[in-house]
Amino acid sequence: MKTIILTLSAAKDLDSLPREGRERVEAGLHRYALSGQGDVKALQGRAGYRLRIGSYRVIFDEDATTILAIYIGRRTTTTYRRS
Repeated sequence: MKTIILTLSAAKDLDSLPREGRERVEAGLHRYALSGQGDVKALQGRAGYRLRIGSYRVIFDEDATTILAIYIGRRTTTTYRRS
């Protein structure tokens, strides 16, 4: 299992989601950390990956032991522009 680390902005993003969305994102992150299963693609034009969980996206970086969540939110036209 990989360790999940949230940046301060990702933690704020997660806290601002509705309860149902927050539970779905948390479950999706844990499933990916445990088994590597999920809708994950490498980002184009910058380093990192995105995990798709329904209409939510988690932008993250990872190495052999950790997943660093950078942004969590709904898919919009500005989702991938945010640092």
